[in-house]
Amino acid sequence: MAKAAEKVRTAIVGCGMISNIYIKNMKNLFSIIDLVAISDINRAAAEEKARTYGISRVLTPEEVAASPDIEMVINLTPAYVHYRIIRQMLEAGKHVWTEKVMAVTCREARELCVLASEKGLYLGCAPDTVLGAGLQTARRALDTGMIGTVTSGVAVINRDQTLNSEVFTFLRGNGGTLPYDVGIYYIGALLSLLGPVQSVKAFGAPAPVHAPQFLFRNGGEEPWQIPGSNVLSASLLFRSGALVSVLFDGNTVNASQHILTLFGTMGVLKVGDPNTFDGENTLLLADQKECPLPFTHGYDGKNTLDPSPYDHYGHRGIGAAEMAYAIRQGRPNRLNGAYGLHCLEVLEAMERSASGGETVNCHTVFSIKPLRPGYYSSFLGGSSRADAECSLMDL
Repeated sequence: MAKAAEKVRTAIVGCGMISNIYIKNMKNLFSIIDLVAISDINRAAAEEKARTYGISRVLTPEEVAASPDIEMVINLTPAYVHYRIIRQMLEAGKHVWTEKVMAVTCREARELCVLASEKGLYLGCAPDTVLGAGLQTARRALDTGMIGTVTSGVAVINRDQTLNSEVFTFLRGNGGTLPYDVGIYYIGALLSLLGPVQSVKAFGAPAPVHAPQFLFRNGGEEPWQIPGSNVLSASLLFRSGALVSVLFDGNTVNASQHILTLFGTMGVLKVGDPNTFDGENTLLLADQKECPLPFTHGYDGKNTLDPSPYDHYGHRGIGAAEMAYAIRQGRPNRLNGAYGLHCLEVLEAMERSASGGETVNCHTVFSIKPLRPGYYSSFLGGSSRADAECSLMDL
């Protein structure tokens, strides 16, 4: 156990909007992580983060790759550069945790999985909300038979993705459509609850051409169109036999309707928002009133750290911390490359089916072992940290 407690020396690459909560959590929440460096192609952005959070080393990505003391890299760059950054770090002998998605094509993701395996390195991929209190509680409800055998389900999310891409310009590139940017949380949640998908049938529509409309943006921008399908409506047949209807609509308004409901032979489970760590689950049995399920796990998205933008993402980085424990304990990490690859394969199958009209079969497989229940994020009314990190260790 002495080795399991040794911190994993880690660098973050990418200082965009999600980096604040990652940096704070890596420094203050997960004792297994030693955050030693930060990097961004915009050095000024990296230097600002380093000053804000007291990080001693600001490096270029090339310097991160060349640093022998850095064991693990957390990749927070935009999706369309994930393949290049992850490959660079794997080739340099670094374990890599990446924000979603692993790459923008299955071909690239497979290459990364093969490379990691050949080099004996760990590869992990978000979304890690599936390790949070909400989805782990939902998984336990299913594993203990609360709704019997899952027969079907519905998953829905909507946004105005083209308007969002005006502010968050990285969304204008490959991987910026709603299915890849937000729908991936719903795919990841469904996979964590129901296992691998067998086949997909889908219909889709592209994003509209968007002209600038926000007054505070710089003038002179030409209209743009996010590449790929921004609306996807699909049926997913899981290997378990469950049939789930999925709708991702990025061509509507920013009044998000997040729905994730599973129907079983003995009941109905309404799963909380999978883009959060604290989505409330409710159970509905025949001739009974709907009732909420108390959390059986920690990492509910709430912590006692000083607030900053996007802190509603709460315990972002739990997947990287769990992978760090896996590295020290010599076991597979839960949200590994196979999980990230299958998430991407399902999204790509939806896109292919919508474009060509055929039913697309999925070939990759994965499994996610649930975290142990009974550990919580806080106590004394949320004012103090509790023992949730113990759930990340397979003791």
